[in-house]
Amino acid sequence: MFRRPRQSDWCHKLAANSSCLLLGLALTLGINPGATAEPPTTKLRSIVLLKTGNVDVLTFGSNKEREAELRPIKIDVLRGMLGYRILLIRKEDEAKFAALDPNTLSQQISLGFNSQWADLDILTSNGFKVVTSAGYDNLFYMLAAGRFDAFPRGLNEAAREIEDRKQELPSLTMEKTLALFANYPVFFWVRKNDAALADRIERGLKLSLADGSFRQLFQHYYAREIEQVKQEKRRVLKLNNPLLPPGSPAPDTSWWWKQ
Repeated sequence: MFRRPRQSDWCHKLAANSSCLLLGLALTLGINPGATAEPPTTKLRSIVLLKTGNVDVLTFGSNKEREAELRPIKIDVLRGMLGYRILLIRKEDEAKFAALDPNTLSQQISLGFNSQWADLDILTSNGFKVVTSAGYDNLFYMLAAGRFDAFPRGLNEAAREIEDRKQELPSLTMEKTLALFANYPVFFWVRKNDAALADRIERGLKLSLADGSFRQLFQHYYAREIEQVKQEKRRVLKLNNPLLPPGSPAPDTSWWWKQ
């Protein structure tokens, strides 16, 4: 059964990413253009909409195929945060997870993940057994039903997703002792031939990095997550990312996490 994503799941991401984009555009022309958006469709459908000119800019993670088909603006708008994954689990399994060895984690648990998300290959290439679904919201129900052991979610996603479902799925929680981390940058993307728009966005983002407004915006939207990382003492398992083109830089997490 396909369930539509809840508005609160995507609206915070939309607000943060849209504000970052609008900041970059405003700094290149001195204006603040308006923006409207619908709830997200699938990643594959979104790419089709971009290629056919129905949308002009998308935001998502990078892989070799996307970089071959589209034009990325290679400034990570999440500063590595999406690559920091917290495990959503069933409350009854908290003690079991706290006792797991992170170095052999892939051999001890199964994960749930969306079959259309590019970072699925990061999990499988690092040895994890992954149960997939083409939907998003149904993965939470599959976790609650015991179809797999954990659902890895970005630091910028996990807490809100649990809060949104605390009445409907009270058996779910965030695991408190472990995290996964991979270099998984999130870029703005435009059509392959739209060099002018790509250049404008890149110039604007670089200006906002230089004057500090990008960091101020980031820390405004992700204040809770930044504080969360400071307070927690997680054992972090670092994963290799075979999806990135050769020469991809390491993520700069200094705004939110001192590795």
